[in-house]
Amino acid sequence: MLCDAGIVYLSEGRVVHAESPVAPGIDVLLTTGGRLTADTWREAVGHTDGPGGVGRFLVDSGRLSDAELEICHLGALFDAAYFALGTGSGPRGFQRGAAHWLGPVRPVDADAVERETRRRARLLDDLWPCPQVDTVPVVLRRPDPRCPAVTRRQRAVLELADGVRTPAEIARALGRPAFHTLIDIRRLAATGHVETPRPQATAPARSPGPGAVVWPDTVPGTVFADPCVDLLRRLRDALEATL
Repeated sequence: MLCDAGIVYLSEGRVVHAESPVAPGIDVLLTTGGRLTADTWREAVGHTDGPGGVGRFLVDSGRLSDAELEICHLGALFDAAYFALGTGSGPRGFQRGAAHWLGPVRPVDADAVERETRRRARLLDDLWPCPQVDTVPVVLRRPDPRCPAVTRRQRAVLELADGVRTPAEIARALGRPAFHTLIDIRRLAATGHVETPRPQATAPARSPGPGAVVWPDTVPGTVFADPCVDLLRRLRDALEATL
């Protein structure tokens, strides 16, 4: 399923993978995150003849255990699904039979994706109810001794907060899930370490040309505070009706 802010891969009504330009892919999480080297990843991609064999090669060759692959896959799936199914993200089209290059790992029920997406939205809102900080460049505030101390994870985020990088770019540079980075940034905003921007109107999306499949220009400004998981539920019901 092609969405405005990502792609959700389904098989027999279950979610098998998800991607979003906002969320680092599993390749970034494994390599930039330090679990695999870039050379090892390129080797895995080069040794697979067709789509769907990268994950199996990593396990069979001893680069990853089954448990490691499953944990990283689920983390990437839920991370990207949160953004792909966010507010303002609707289905653009469907491609029957499309398979993700990683290969089958562990399908997830649509209901589980729905629950986790809603839980993440509530968590962010409870931390700091200002979704604007999720998409704009992260700007440090002037040091204030009254602000609480930061954790090691938060310090790594602050070191990349140069007023140019967005939370998605910081997450990619650190090799961390985008949602986890949003948690750090919301907490940093709540404690006064980074600026909280004023709400701004989102520019209208530009329509792509006929037949084009592109990430829309509005993705960086999309607000994901209240994901529209009803989209996933309707898709699941439609798939079940065709079986």
